[in-house]
Amino acid sequence: MALAIVYSRASSGISAPLVTVETHLSNGLPAFNIVGLAEAAVKESRDRVRSALMNSEFEFPVRRITVNLAPADLPKEGGRFDLPIAIGILAASGQLPCDILEKYEFTGELALSGELRSVRGVLPVAMGACEAGRQLIVPWHNAAEAALVQEAQILSAKHLLEVCAHLKGLTSLAVTVVASGESRQRVSSVDLSDVKGQLQAKRALEIAAAGRHSLLLVGPPGSGKTMLASRLTSILPELSDQAALEVAAIASVSRNGFDFSAWKTMPFRAPHHSSSSVALVGGGRPPQPGEISLAHHGVLFLDELPEFSRPVLECLREPLESGYITISRAAFQTVFPAEFQFMTAMNPCPCGYAGSLRDECRCSAEQIKRYVGRISGPLLDRVDMHVQVARLPSNLLADKESARPETSAVVRDRVLKARETQLERQQKCNAVLSVPEIDRFCALNASARLILGQAMEKFNLSARVYHRILKVARTIADLEGQDIDERHLAESLLYRCLDKVKATV
Repeated sequence: MALAIVYSRASSGISAPLVTVETHLSNGLPAFNIVGLAEAAVKESRDRVRSALMNSEFEFPVRRITVNLAPADLPKEGGRFDLPIAIGILAASGQLPCDILEKYEFTGELALSGELRSVRGVLPVAMGACEAGRQLIVPWHNAAEAALVQEAQILSAKHLLEVCAHLKGLTSLAVTVVASGESRQRVSSVDLSDVKGQLQAKRALEIAAAGRHSLLLVGPPGSGKTMLASRLTSILPELSDQAALEVAAIASVSRNGFDFSAWKTMPFRAPHHSSSSVALVGGGRPPQPGEISLAHHGVLFLDELPEFSRPVLECLREPLESGYITISRAAFQTVFPAEFQFMTAMNPCPCGYAGSLRDECRCSAEQIKRYVGRISGPLLDRVDMHVQVARLPSNLLADKESARPETSAVVRDRVLKARETQLERQQKCNAVLSVPEIDRFCALNASARLILGQAMEKFNLSARVYHRILKVARTIADLEGQDIDERHLAESLLYRCLDKVKATV
């Protein structure tokens, strides 16, 4: 048979569309052509495949070889098609049986010796093969990652000869199994008890974790803002298997690839304030996930928020609302998920010491207004909570006799109970409630409505802030297992300190 059909998959964001590798041998002058919108790395597979077949002691057909990667309008990149192209040539030339290829999908780069090398983005490929009901043959370096898809049948090999021996029925490739569903013991090098004092900030951190709210910490240098932010993941619920799979899929298609030791570890991304908008939201050719997508189902922490450039910060507005980012380029349009919990910190003024215990600030009211004004109103409205973090007195830092603060495990238990309450009531966290759901689940009594109305008028708050205040109040009430009353609403209003600054400065 001069025609063979082999199945593989391309990479498009975190999806892996099916690619049919059609190989045809015909009479004529010897040639080797690859068609189907193949980029340079794919076209270079001609030389890799030829050398790999010859060094593996297969016969390379001295005929006109045409390889079509269908669909033709889907861009193909990387060396992932080396293995399926080699299998297609061997099957079309009669050196491998064709009838068995329907059950498999192949991906992997070939060395000139015929050894299989790993490729990026194999986890989405395993998901696609599992949905199609086919077995997936991958390089052995990628086997553990691909096997995280528990329902998938993953076969791994180190050399092209092992794959061919399996297809001929001479030997069998072992099915790779990884116990991804087993919960791992939570190990964290940081704990909330490491932070002395800062009771209000810790309370705000607990509320943010319970309702998945975004949080802005405002305080002088050395007050513990970064230390508090780094401990947010220690009080958050563990990732579910599905969430962990999504996180791993994004890491798999990124330039650094997926680290198997990071399985089920909640992402915590803290890019430097010099980062560009492309580094934050993603881009490139083909588009790669940025920091906001790498923080999917985790925490994105931006320290020194006003030091980020205005265009970079404005890029956050859409994904904070929608939970995904669409990257459009001339030849590509890719959608990456970006459901992250936003955490950020800033100084209260340019010198950083406004409101500190010592009279060190020399900034004028106009300088403070310009500094806070670096953060646009629309972005500030999208942050649920703004919390003041005061500098601790030295006697509290040196005090070793006082009772040890609550550990992360104790706080996490309360967070888990509040999350369970929300999931039973509305099947989602409070931070992502829609307007109709807010009207239904965040109803206020007459006294609370009066308090909120007065605050809206006094501080000139927007409708978006109105809804966020209600959602935070709902979370505070959930932590106490009660309905919303005046106490919960009053505490929620306390966590809007920058609205008060902008109204008074």
